Amino acid sequence: MSVLMSKLKEVLISVIPITAIVLILHFAVTPIPSDSLARFLIGAVFITIGLTIFLFGVDLGITSLGNHIGITLSKANKVWLIIIAGLVLGFFISLAEPDLEILSRKVAEVTNGVIAYTELLIVVSAGIGVMIIAGFLRIVYNFSIRIVFFTIYGLILLMSILSPQAFLPISFDASGATTGALTVPFVMALALGVSNMKKDSVASEDDSFGLVGIASTGAILGVLLLGVVSGQSDLSSALNPHTPHSDGIIAPFFSEISVLWYETLIAILPLVAVFVFFQIVAFKFRGRQLRRMIKGLLYTYLGLVIFLAGTGAGFMDVGAIVGQKIAQLDSKVPAVLIGFAIGFVTILAEPAVHVLTDQIEEVTSGFVKKRIVYGALTLGVGGAVALSIIRIVVPGMQLWHILLPGYLLSVGMSFFVQKLFVGIAFDSGGVASGPMTATFILAFSQGVAGTASGDGDVTNAFGMIALVAMTPIITVQILGIIVQLATRRQKAAGKHPENSTDGGDTDA
Repeated sequence: MSVLMSKLKEVLISVIPITAIVLILHFAVTPIPSDSLARFLIGAVFITIGLTIFLFGVDLGITSLGNHIGITLSKANKVWLIIIAGLVLGFFISLAEPDLEILSRKVAEVTNGVIAYTELLIVVSAGIGVMIIAGFLRIVYNFSIRIVFFTIYGLILLMSILSPQAFLPISFDASGATTGALTVPFVMALALGVSNMKKDSVASEDDSFGLVGIASTGAILGVLLLGVVSGQSDLSSALNPHTPHSDGIIAPFFSEISVLWYETLIAILPLVAVFVFFQIVAFKFRGRQLRRMIKGLLYTYLGLVIFLAGTGAGFMDVGAIVGQKIAQLDSKVPAVLIGFAIGFVTILAEPAVHVLTDQIEEVTSGFVKKRIVYGALTLGVGGAVALSIIRIVVPGMQLWHILLPGYLLSVGMSFFVQKLFVGIAFDSGGVASGPMTATFILAFSQGVAGTASGDGDVTNAFGMIALVAMTPIITVQILGIIVQLATRRQKAAGKHPENSTDGGDTDA
């Protein structure tokens, strides 16, 4: 019960700031229709209950499953088994990721099915599986994490040139959306298990970071490849603008659940199959441990259905309405400032960020404090959302105008930052874009884009999640440089911090 209450507190800290901002805007700036506001408040309750149950289930089942699979793979010590497991597990865990489901629905909606819901799920999940293999092999063979990211982003740059530009923002958004509350704990548990194959404890700790960042690039490559194959160059021509629910207050939630219970079941069944397979061939769980795993999977499913119903019927409408009304003001400055505020408070409680910051503090034995990492992330994500709004309202400003120099800076900085912080930074980019980003902030951006375009075209909003995923890579690496300089000054002054992160970088 104490764990469940802890999760409830964690979720409330996430939902309350967004709710408070909407209520302030409603009473002070942009009045929201009463039905939409009522659905938003009910949706906040749904999201709170659903995300609490979901995270509790993840702790009981998903994270535990990832840990045990990682340990099993490390004991087997067979590269071919790691390759197969990486592909299968990466594909299945991505299919069940709630953030990716939300994004896939939104992409299918605004492109009127030109990019189908199932199609996007499959190509992204396949890309995640392939890049998890690359991440596993990097750990096993001790490849330089800097060279790996340099190579991957070089390939992404090439694919970006070949693929239609309309697919670029969706590909980077998919990268951010696929590393959410379900995927991150599972992948990090796998990374920790596989890295334990190494005898060197320092190398093992360093390599427990970076897999999330590498895996997330698979989504980018998958969608860009889809763009090359499809040959569809203009997605806005098939635009189907967002229209708010108009069938009462409660009915939309039942309508969402009537669809979600089946689709979510189909998405999570592969994970159940993975558990059953490993239970038969390796785990052999009995009694309480077996019941714990089963409960975890059931709670994950139930929580996911409730959470997605809350976002679909409650949050999406209000996010779009607020964005539309803010964009109608004479000045565009309020939209930028509100975007920064929403991004700033949202990252404070993204569930996956809690997982990452806890592991950072644990691996560095408390030398890198959680609050310091949160400071870097809040500034990064707040700035990312503000930058996204600026891109939307400034005519002619393209996403690649920001992404290209941003990722060149990110990869370039990696050659000057201690290896541990490189992995942490690229993982941070993946975990920063969680449930609230994929729901309310994306809808807010689309509301601004639809009004700013003058013709209801919201496709310009795609790319917001991409910026949210990019900026933490830069800010966390800046944090790494600051920590390195502080450590060197302490050493020069004759102080030798026991938990220094300035050494052990054999990957330089």
